[in-house]
Amino acid sequence: MSMSILSRSHAHVRSVFVAACVTVAVGLTVTACGGGSTTTPTMQHTMMAPTMMAPTMMAPSASGHAGMAGMAGTAEQPVGDGLTAEASGFRFVPAVSSLPADAPTSFRFQIVGGTGAPVTAFRPDQTRLMHLYLVRSDLTGFQHVHPTMAGDGTWTVPLDAVQPGSYRVYASFITTNSSGQDLPLVLSQPVTVAGRSAVTPLPPASTTTQVDGYTLTLAGEVMAGAAHTLTVTVSKEGTPVTDLQPYLDTYAHLSAFHEGDLAFAHLHPVGATSAAGGGPVLSFEAMMAKAGNWRVFVQFQTAAVLHTAVVTLTVT
Repeated sequence: MSMSILSRSHAHVRSVFVAACVTVAVGLTVTACGGGSTTTPTMQHTMMAPTMMAPTMMAPSASGHAGMAGMAGTAEQPVGDGLTAEASGFRFVPAVSSLPADAPTSFRFQIVGGTGAPVTAFRPDQTRLMHLYLVRSDLTGFQHVHPTMAGDGTWTVPLDAVQPGSYRVYASFITTNSSGQDLPLVLSQPVTVAGRSAVTPLPPASTTTQVDGYTLTLAGEVMAGAAHTLTVTVSKEGTPVTDLQPYLDTYAHLSAFHEGDLAFAHLHPVGATSAAGGGPVLSFEAMMAKAGNWRVFVQFQTAAVLHTAVVTLTVT
């Protein structure tokens, strides 16, 4: 089944600049996500079964970013808040806009350029050419997965089953502009899952959470529109954890979604990984575009198992 691709040549880029560093203490809510040790928390899409050639991933370019020391393929923060399907002449085009409930499925999409043709040249971002996120409007049902690309520029990824409700799906990637410069973008589209659904209230603020026997303690000061440092300290049964394994070329991956409009933010890691293992204290650069409550998903790996904890962060 072929996918209909629409393109628009005119788009707007929303820039976010780091303001003067003014610190305001905020409460950080950390609550356990129901998923625990599953490799990817729950989400789903009803996409056509792949009928395409074997995925062909582009080789990392010599001009790709090598962000912070020891973290190859880490890019600058993408512009905007991820709430538009089109920016800088690039458009995120999913195959469908509705998903089946309570069943795993395959999700397909393309990134279309200004000429209307699918884009096939991407740069690595934290070791992957494409990051796909899905979250429900009440900030539950999170899923972070990594699609593979076919030669025609169509990306495909399996998704876990999700509950009925309204969702948003995000494509986070790095491509190049007309001048050959790296261009990090996060584009998104709304999707729906048919059926009755109940809204899950956002948990109250807390600075600690437990997941799979681990305790995470968060500390930091965050103000909208300014870069601040958040730290995550990991322990188990009162003992600091020092055997964290690299996940996406870092010891923890943090992504966040704003309550209400589902604006997106990626909290970039600070520091390098090593063969000796990481922890117990991890640092991240937090750049949140707006004030309010943000649901932050903390993913880290030990003994080849991916753990996911959840934080409600209030930004002033």
